[in-house]
Order: sequence, then C-alpha cells, then structure tokens
Amino acid sequence: MSRLNPVRGVGALLVVVPLALALVGPWFVPDSPTRGAPFTPNSSLGTDFVGRDVWHQVLAGGQTVVLVALLATLFSYVVGVPWGVMAAMSRPRIVDEVLMRPLDLLLAVPSLLVLILVAAIAGPGLPVLIGVVALVNFPDVARISRAAALEISGRPALEAMRLQGETWWRTSIVYTGRSMLRTLAADLGVRLTGALYLVASASFLGVGVAPDAADWAVMVDRNRVGLFLQPWAVVVPAVLIVALSVGLNLVFDRALRAEART
Repeated sequence: MSRLNPVRGVGALLVVVPLALALVGPWFVPDSPTRGAPFTPNSSLGTDFVGRDVWHQVLAGGQTVVLVALLATLFSYVVGVPWGVMAAMSRPRIVDEVLMRPLDLLLAVPSLLVLILVAAIAGPGLPVLIGVVALVNFPDVARISRAAALEISGRPALEAMRLQGETWWRTSIVYTGRSMLRTLAADLGVRLTGALYLVASASFLGVGVAPDAADWAVMVDRNRVGLFLQPWAVVVPAVLIVALSVGLNLVFDRALRAEART
C-alpha cells in the first residue's frame, strides 16, 4: 500500500480550506450582522475598521477573489488556446505574424498598468475585473499554446495524418489538443496563481470592488492601519490568499510528477 505523500496532503489542505471558506462561507453569514467599535477584540476574531465582525467578513470575502480568478483564467484559455493553435497551424506564415505580433505589444505593458487603465476606462464592476484579468493572461496562454502546437505540428504522426487526408479538425483540434493537455495543465497552476495575484492586487487598489466590500484583499488594505490593534483582520485574509496560491502550485506540481512516472 502506498503511503500518502505529505507534500500532496499539505497542498490539498492549503487549497481546500480557502476554497471551502470562499464557496460555503457566505451561507453562514447572518443576514443582519451586528456592528461594534472598530478594531475591538471579541470572542471570535474581533472587529474590522468599521466595527464589523472579522470572522463574518472572512466567511463572506473569498468569493470575489476565488471566483473571479477562476472565471478569468477559464476565459483566457477559451480564447488563448484556439488563438495559439491557429497561429501555429496556419500555412501562410503571415497569419502567424498577424495573430501574434499584437500580443507582443500587450505583453510589453505591465499587467497592473493594464488593469488600472482598462478599469478606469470601463468603470468598476466584477465583469470588468474578470475581463481585465483574462485580457492580461490571454497573451501568455496564446504564446504557450502556439509553442506547444508548433512542436506537435512537426511530429511524423501528424504528417502521416495529413497525408492520409485527415480533416483539419482531427489534426489541429483533436490530435493537437490532446497532445497539448500536459503542457496546458502545467501552465494552469501558474496561471491560476497569477490570476489570484492580479485579482487580489485589483481589490487592494480598489479596482472592481467597493472600498468597504467583504473581500479578502480589501480587508488587508483597509484594516492594515489597525494591524497592531487587531491583527486578525489583516493576518487571516492574507494567510488565506497566500495558502491558496501556494497550495495550487503544490497540487499541480505533484499531479504532473505523478503523471510523468506513469
């Protein structure tokens, strides 16, 4: 019987706890929460900068960070993977240039600057935040997909499929897509962590969410003035964000290593 790998167990725990709080936590928040004095210790985790219960804010504050990061990452792959495969498989190389050169310009702009500029033009709101984070991640996803598809396009198996008259769908989508899965899975862990960082940074800067919203990153920003009076209001949400990022990397890393050994 194989023993449980401790690294895998730690990674799973670091992912499960923040995810559970983000997805299930809002159900346990009272409809009419009471308020007290700001930065006051109590029987749970004390109060925040406006007197709200910190534990209730922790329970309600994970959905924005987690769900926005997941949706933005999903959208970046939905658009970026076909974009990169199309650029790699196009026979006239001018198509590759037309598709990929604009992405190089977007990559040259710092992600936080893109985040602030687009959010300032489009206005606040979670759909805007999802779109901006997806836009920032999209060029990297497209470039990685293109690089993986270029390597696959030169394989003898794919050339044999073309000589046999296989359709573009079977060669470029079915075979190439299946062969790219491991590369995309390896990238997914890094991409999710990057999306979490961007969403947390946006919330910290007040982009996309209200300045007094129940959000883990907003909690860190708004409560840091009372760090030495009531540290739980800053430490708990910060630890949850870091734990989720580290846990995702550990889980994906162990999963890929296990697949490589099989």
